[in-house]
Amino acid sequence: MDFQDRTVEHTESTFKDIGARLKAYRLGRNLTPEELAARLNISRAALYRAEKGGIAKIDMLTAIADELQISLPSLLGVGIEYVDNALSFFERMRQIEDDCDQIIGLFSPISYLVTTERYDQVLHDVLRESTQDENGENIAGILSVIKARKQKFKQARPLLASIISDADIRKFLREGLQGSADLDTCTRDLRRHMALEEVRHIVDMLRNPDIGVQIGVAREPIPSTSFQIVRKAGRSVLTISPFRLGHDPNIRVGVGMITSAPEALELHEGIAERLWATSLKGREAAEHIENLIARDGIKSPQAGD
Repeated sequence: MDFQDRTVEHTESTFKDIGARLKAYRLGRNLTPEELAARLNISRAALYRAEKGGIAKIDMLTAIADELQISLPSLLGVGIEYVDNALSFFERMRQIEDDCDQIIGLFSPISYLVTTERYDQVLHDVLRESTQDENGENIAGILSVIKARKQKFKQARPLLASIISDADIRKFLREGLQGSADLDTCTRDLRRHMALEEVRHIVDMLRNPDIGVQIGVAREPIPSTSFQIVRKAGRSVLTISPFRLGHDPNIRVGVGMITSAPEALELHEGIAERLWATSLKGREAAEHIENLIARDGIKSPQAGD
């Protein structure tokens, strides 16, 4: 491949990335392709081509950015990309993770990518509790996107290094999967049992790790903001998330950030390396979490009670 061929390939890749961001931001604004096309006074086919990377004019990009209430640099992926809603952010994560080689994540209580199917089943109710979202359209969109992320992860099996906090695990065991503090006692106990099963799943993964999945249990304080580093084809992307799923979720307020800036990557890789180096792993980590379960997990009723 000569220089000209590489230039064409890079240009096509750049336009494809712009199209992916366009789709993510459109989803985040709860606009159908037909609605956005009508607002832009273009055909549905033209918008479809744009979302596939067929960008015709800079004027179109400017109009799209204005309509979606984002900056043109964010749409172009120049510098830091700011994302002000959870649906767009999780869709961008799905796009970034596509065909990646490695994921390094700091999420509470653990990366969603390795949670159980039962976790998915209760997540809808937990998110509804946290938002009081009556129509549920935004929640349905988020669930659809994150489930697609998990399915792709299971199929592609990129390397995953997930750092979790024992303090977060303790809180998860004590309070359970909840989106509101106003749950009745029966529901709260049920959610604590669900949290207990999820933490036991973490123990199983520590004792019998899947190929390519590594988990470290950090005992020192960790950043309150989650972040993830995704590596693929010689490129790394950092995503910084204010949004949370599961326990005490937040899908309403926050600004996520996405960047490939070398300084930001270097600083966050340094945090990940430090936490990983001092984390418990394998059987030692499993035994530590089992001690947390014994101390903070809800107790099962005794036979005959």
